Amino acid sequence: MDLLLQVLANGVLLGGLYALMALGLALVWGVLNIVNLSHGAFIMLGGYATYYLFTGAGIDPFAALPVTAAALFVLGYAIQRGILNLVIRAPMFNTLLITFGLEVVLAYLAQFWFSADFRAINPSYAGANFALGGVTIPSVQVAACAIAIGLTVGMWLFLLHTRLGRGIRAAAQNLVAARLHGVSPRSIYAVTFGLGTALAGVAGGLYGMVSQINPYIGGPLTAKSFVIAIIGGLDNPLGVIVGGLSLGIIESLTSLYVGPTYRDVASFGILVLVLIVRPAGLLGRAA
Repeated sequence: MDLLLQVLANGVLLGGLYALMALGLALVWGVLNIVNLSHGAFIMLGGYATYYLFTGAGIDPFAALPVTAAALFVLGYAIQRGILNLVIRAPMFNTLLITFGLEVVLAYLAQFWFSADFRAINPSYAGANFALGGVTIPSVQVAACAIAIGLTVGMWLFLLHTRLGRGIRAAAQNLVAARLHGVSPRSIYAVTFGLGTALAGVAGGLYGMVSQINPYIGGPLTAKSFVIAIIGGLDNPLGVIVGGLSLGIIESLTSLYVGPTYRDVASFGILVLVLIVRPAGLLGRAA
């Protein structure tokens, strides 16, 4: 029983981080109608940014997250205004090609700049943990999960209760009506993509504290983010939390009872099941 509780706890902590990884992808997909295949590359860059702020500038990894978010926001804003905005009305296949090309370019640039070595963010408290009912809980993973869920809930409140957030929702729901009410699509799209990359950057910084980073982690993380966004639904940020927690628990249980080799098989099996039973996602609105 203790082993099962430990696995479930690990799954919940991992799922919270998964939710933050998927939030930026779901936001961009829901508003711009772009499946951003470079999303995982931005997570990777966020991990490296936090790593070098910690090792090079001596900034605590958690304190470095706002700097990482700001840097990734500027990068995402510039990419959307300079590249993606040119093809925003093009067929989805064109945007898939462009974002895939961005992922490849960013991965090779990261290898050139940072080498292909695995790196991890290990502050002095990296090994701290505490016991809770016979279950060992890593303190860093708890903090990472809490930040991830807090940011996800914060993004939901931002979209509901701020003028900019309402503008983003309006552009996602009815662009023509949003324009009639003074919403500028170019600005909204650039800010949305910037927010998506900023969230990816924070997710990368947290990921680097609980796992290892290298220039090629982007592809698998994009795939996981895609699965979570579909499971949770694109029109409700809280659905991303449900999707992330579900995937984290399913992967942990699969590793325990079947084997770690089958974690990804279970993930995509759940994706297929959700698409068959509830295509709008667990918390998405049915058409």
